Amino acid sequence: MYDKSTFKIKSEPVILGLESSCDETAAAVIKGRKLLSSKIISSATEQAKFGGVVPEIASRAHTEAVDDVVKQAVDAAGIALKDIDAVAVTYGAGLLGALLVGLSFAKSLAFTLGVPLIAVNHIRGHLAAAYLVDETLKPPFISLLASGGHTAVLHVKNYTQFDVLGSTCDDAAGEAFDKVARVLGLEYPGGVNVERLAQCGENDVPLPKCTVKNSQTLQFSYSGLKTAVINYCHTARQKGAEVVKENVACSFQHAAVDSLVKKTVECAVERGVKIVTAGGGVIANGYLRQTLQEECAKHGLKLILPEKKFCTDNAAMIASEGLIQYLNGNFADLNLNAKAQIPLA
Repeated sequence: MYDKSTFKIKSEPVILGLESSCDETAAAVIKGRKLLSSKIISSATEQAKFGGVVPEIASRAHTEAVDDVVKQAVDAAGIALKDIDAVAVTYGAGLLGALLVGLSFAKSLAFTLGVPLIAVNHIRGHLAAAYLVDETLKPPFISLLASGGHTAVLHVKNYTQFDVLGSTCDDAAGEAFDKVARVLGLEYPGGVNVERLAQCGENDVPLPKCTVKNSQTLQFSYSGLKTAVINYCHTARQKGAEVVKENVACSFQHAAVDSLVKKTVECAVERGVKIVTAGGGVIANGYLRQTLQEECAKHGLKLILPEKKFCTDNAAMIASEGLIQYLNGNFADLNLNAKAQIPLA
């Protein structure tokens, strides 16, 4: 019988993390806050043939890869399955079929090993990636979250609570990068290709900033920026003018990133918070990382940035958030279900 109330909490548990919310099948092992291994099997190459993630293909790829990637992570960590003290798994948000593959595997493994199952919110996983960078990191800090599904500036007050200082009122930053990539005829994945193109361009295309004017709260809007790029390219082509894709990409990147960085740093300064972290796939963008580093240095703020490989979807961040939930005794039942959407807060 799986009884979550009987589990004893260890100070430095060995936690296996599983992530399968989109097109990456990932597993990682941590001991306390030390990362022992992180492995990923991606179906991105297959998805690129269709210009984006096809849910059915992603689910099948997860089914084929999940057992192998767990074995890789356990072997690389130098442990045996019997050494695992808990299994942490993404239960949302993401593609429902893809989530169910990882969740089903995690339930079976937790039950077989007789260890706790920990439900992890994917977005909280992105926040927790920073704990893997600096084992001494502790709240409070300001965190910039920028991914395909969310864009927000958060005040992380303690390990389990945060305030949303501002978020997007329409498209997320990562979604805008992908849409602009399609407008420019770039291959999937869009974000990295926009960045690559932007490196050869000039910031000379007039585009709107992504902050909402006259708002009483800190809000971002990427819908107008995306539409401005579409209209610029359409108008230029109608007139027979050349669209310099490199310049469009560069100008878009500046418009998408500059406001995010500016507002994040302002939030830290206004609240007297000395530490800034960041998480989510967009944080892998080189221009964003450089700009955020420069602005934090200007204002005497300590910046903790995960490596790029821990900004995009991975299981190390899931294990990291799993540790927080484990130490607080937040264990899930085996009837846990996947959720395609989970509110940020």
